[in-house]
Amino acid sequence: MKSYHDIAGDGGSRIAEQVEAGREKIARALSGVRHRVAIGSGKGGVGKSTLTRALASALTARGLTVAILDADLNGPTQARMSGLAGAVPVPGPEGLALPRSSDGVRVFSIGEMVPESQALEFASVAAGDAHTWRATKEFAVLGELLGSIAWGRLDVLLFDLPPGAERTAQFVDFLGAETTLVLVTIPSDVSRGVVARSAAAVSKSPCRVAGYVQNMSGYLCPDCGEVKPLFPESDGVPLDLPLLGRVPFDPALASACDRGEPFASRPIAEVADRLVAFLETPR
Repeated sequence: MKSYHDIAGDGGSRIAEQVEAGREKIARALSGVRHRVAIGSGKGGVGKSTLTRALASALTARGLTVAILDADLNGPTQARMSGLAGAVPVPGPEGLALPRSSDGVRVFSIGEMVPESQALEFASVAAGDAHTWRATKEFAVLGELLGSIAWGRLDVLLFDLPPGAERTAQFVDFLGAETTLVLVTIPSDVSRGVVARSAAAVSKSPCRVAGYVQNMSGYLCPDCGEVKPLFPESDGVPLDLPLLGRVPFDPALASACDRGEPFASRPIAEVADRLVAFLETPR
């Protein structure tokens, strides 16, 4: 009987060859993308997906070509926020052609194909153990998507990441050294603490961290137009990262996302300007 030490290479399984072929396919599909930007947090409920969609609109308003990949396969929201629920990608000669939002942003989201009342499930060999395969299956699916979509020429490809400090690091590693990370927090120490962990988790990654956005930094009153306190402001948990901007909670933005309509505001435009400046800085 042979042991693992007696097997040369991959034992004739061609697994290594298949992995390399998959990497080459992804590289070809993304060859026309100038910048990859992952929007993460570690903390859930900080408005990361909303900020991703609004940032896409702000970048498009500057004449940039933008696409979004909703990497949260189990909690996709970009389909609804972009007004594309049910607008499935169409196979084409160069790969899957993505639907476009009313402001021209190309979007892929599982929410375009799976109704909100249904969960995405991954089958498992062992009944009842699907959870043990979930992370592996997620990255396998994302790899297939990256290599199968006709991204074409893009200035910015935004990735809306799922929550979780360790998952943020995993996704950044998966997306590669060319990826730039933007972290999102709210003013509370609880949120800043989780984001600090996320920053620490990716500190050894070759990716660049552009900085963080403090979301829900106050409440924009629709009656008087003033920004009023929403969360206690605190510096109890320092974030040793550049601040890209403070974005107040805006009921108009929340309503536009529910309707699937683009939305622009000065705070988000300022974040977009700082992000573009960072992306244009040589590594």
